[in-house]
Amino acid sequence: MNLNRIWAVFQARNAEFFRDRAAFGWNFAFPFLIIVGFGLIFSGREYTQFKVGVFPSTGDVVELSRSTIPPALHKDRHVVFLPIPDRTEGEKLLNHHKIDLLLDANSPVHAYWINDTSPNGSIAERIFLASFMANQHIPEKGITHGVQVRYIDWLLPGILAMNMMFSALWGVGYVIVRYRKNGALKRLKATPLTALEYLSAQMFSRIFLLMFTLCIVWFGTDLIFDIHVQGSYFLISLIFLLGGLNLCSIGLILAARGTSEEFTSGILNFISWPMMFLSEVWFSLEGSPPWVHTLSRFFPLTHLLTAARRVMSDGASFADVRWECGILLFSTLICLSVAALLFSWNE
Repeated sequence: MNLNRIWAVFQARNAEFFRDRAAFGWNFAFPFLIIVGFGLIFSGREYTQFKVGVFPSTGDVVELSRSTIPPALHKDRHVVFLPIPDRTEGEKLLNHHKIDLLLDANSPVHAYWINDTSPNGSIAERIFLASFMANQHIPEKGITHGVQVRYIDWLLPGILAMNMMFSALWGVGYVIVRYRKNGALKRLKATPLTALEYLSAQMFSRIFLLMFTLCIVWFGTDLIFDIHVQGSYFLISLIFLLGGLNLCSIGLILAARGTSEEFTSGILNFISWPMMFLSEVWFSLEGSPPWVHTLSRFFPLTHLLTAARRVMSDGASFADVRWECGILLFSTLICLSVAALLFSWNE
């Protein structure tokens, strides 16, 4: 490993990126526009399906809730009931926008809890109260305790991670395949540069650009929405750094021997789109089948978002997210080693 050679490729790749004004501007504009758009649109509206948690749940949640909830609520196709073990767990899910309403199945006064900052919670509450119109009893209302996470605070890490994923996979994997196709890699083969040095420089260059973009977008979003962070900014930066390195290393594997830009584009889409939808970028997977949760744990984006949101919303320390950080670091080293072994300068 020669640091001078790595530094030379690192500088060359950064210069190429900054000179491409269209790509440079889009890397900042795309995530920022999505965050602002969702922040404005979803300030008054949410999804059309509402998740209602019922506790304590020892059996079938539907059968349990039928004895305490009016039949009209069960007939509403927009309401989904989820089993919750206790009130503490239910309030945590409420605060993180994973459920919209929490009900006490054993309460004689039909006690319920909502997250005051959730648009979905407000609508779910109206549906719940409307189901009692035929009765004279008025349910008892309660507000969750602790920090209530706004939807924009929950969404921000997902948008930043999604932008990082696309930029890492396409900015590394697709670009190297293009270099190989136009003969640029064949010329580099004549230099003392090794495959590991070249791939390391490409990865470090891309992660530098990713972190630079992340800081700018975060700062701009914070000026508009006043993002709430309970934990350490340094730890959040470390988590995104590890996640970015991991995603870049995956892109390097795809670029190790690829020669077709069209085929590489298809593979990148095949990887990135399932990862985006199954890693809770846009919405929570709470209430999904168990196999969906199992599949999502194979994606690095899931561990990145889990750790980042725990630090942002719960004030988690490094000890609390060390497992996610360890997975990201270990898999990065594995992917980088595999990419270096498979790498070919020629077509």
